[in-house]
Amino acid sequence: MKTNNIFYSICIFLISITLEVNGQQVPQQASDISPLLIGESVPKEIILRDVEGNEVNLLKEIKKKPSILVFYRGGWCPYCNRQLSGLGEVSDYLVSIGYQIIAISPDAPDDLSMTYDKHMMNYQLFSDSDMLASKAFGLAYTLDDKSFNKFSNLGMDIVMTDGGTHQMLPVPAVFFIRQNGEITFEYINPNFKKRISPSLLVGAAESLSSE
Repeated sequence: MKTNNIFYSICIFLISITLEVNGQQVPQQASDISPLLIGESVPKEIILRDVEGNEVNLLKEIKKKPSILVFYRGGWCPYCNRQLSGLGEVSDYLVSIGYQIIAISPDAPDDLSMTYDKHMMNYQLFSDSDMLASKAFGLAYTLDDKSFNKFSNLGMDIVMTDGGTHQMLPVPAVFFIRQNGEITFEYINPNFKKRISPSLLVGAAESLSSE
């Protein structure tokens, strides 16, 4: 599979009124996030959980191979499911040119297995139900009560490690990350209906792997 070299990046850096949550600034709207930028590094102490509930250090996983990180809203989201299906169509090729794929969502570990079964994934899927990774990457935003109830009715079921819940979601995003933790490419769009296409994803991967 070959495409022309494509380097397609949407970086959003906006300043807005924010809400303080657990000592971190979390905006009240998706359009107001301040994500990590190209050239910045992944924070060191981000702990996720795998399907069995085991803790996983994200940076240690990234050190294994160049990584494509995919943040999505959850297995209940039809736009996310469409994106994951498209990712599955090109994942073998992306792995063949040297990448590992890591998908991250707020879904609790028990819910991850259903997403695995639905998409027959050949890549890693981790739970960020505490939103530690989403906040560290600057992707988290707070849902108002109306939106939270709407998404809950669609099947969103967030249960944090301590058993509590929150009203946050990540803005869907894709990051390419070197083994040293440096971000080399990102696609971030606060409109959750807009996702990077498989062809653009492959184009970015080919462009970066040739550097």
